[in-house]
Amino acid sequence: MSTDHASMRLIDAYARGDTAMAADTVWALEAHLETCALCRSRLAASAATGAPGIAALVDAVRAGLEPQLDAAVQAPARRARPRWVSTWLTPVMAPWLAMTVAVALLALLLDGAGAPAFGGASPMVLIAPVLPLCAAAASWSRALDPAHELTASTARAGLPLLLRRTTAVLAVVVPVLLVGGWLTGATTAAQWLLPSLAFTSTALALGSVIGVTRAAVALVAGWGAVIAAPAWATGRVPLVLQPDQLPVWAVLLALGTGTVIARRNAYSAVRNPR
Repeated sequence: MSTDHASMRLIDAYARGDTAMAADTVWALEAHLETCALCRSRLAASAATGAPGIAALVDAVRAGLEPQLDAAVQAPARRARPRWVSTWLTPVMAPWLAMTVAVALLALLLDGAGAPAFGGASPMVLIAPVLPLCAAAASWSRALDPAHELTASTARAGLPLLLRRTTAVLAVVVPVLLVGGWLTGATTAAQWLLPSLAFTSTALALGSVIGVTRAAVALVAGWGAVIAAPAWATGRVPLVLQPDQLPVWAVLLALGTGTVIARRNAYSAVRNPR
């Protein structure tokens, strides 16, 4: 494919439904066709001459649907959303982001009130490493998003879309945690910021195998059972959140990021990101 338009050889192969085309080539072509009217017209002409059966099927479907669409009751017009909203966000993210921020504020209040149940273990520090996982999992959840199958099967789905939605989550959650950490005095990155990023990258890495939602739930449950609950019981800051553990979290972050890059093609399959 050239820098401006797809070649006719590629368009003809796509019109014929050539199964020998590589998956990444098909997805790149479909993404290009979304924004290029000239290539779409070339595709229409190629389908009409090179794949008449497909053209006849499309015409038959159009002829059958047009009377039904004309007779259908027009739905009330809805206010159009900016294009970037659907690119970076999904409707189910709003309540989950609100819940995540509310949990952070509750932990901040408990921290400020000096809740005796936590002893020397700050509630903010205990939940901060895994807090973004809740909203990140919801941003790509098959169960919570009724349009997940449709979105995941588009040409622009896969890892780029997942990263955009995860970035949108971090852009909301991390500033809240930064302010909370500043107010509580937990300003050391090793205590919560690096663990939070490391957990997020690990969830995305595991998500290429078992699904993002399952990976996030497993990590949150493991953190709660192994780290947070004992820290709550003893009233002490966990060893893994001590400042001298910064290199360990940095290595985990690098490993998670590297795994995501190495398995980037796995996110194109609808069955994987859940």
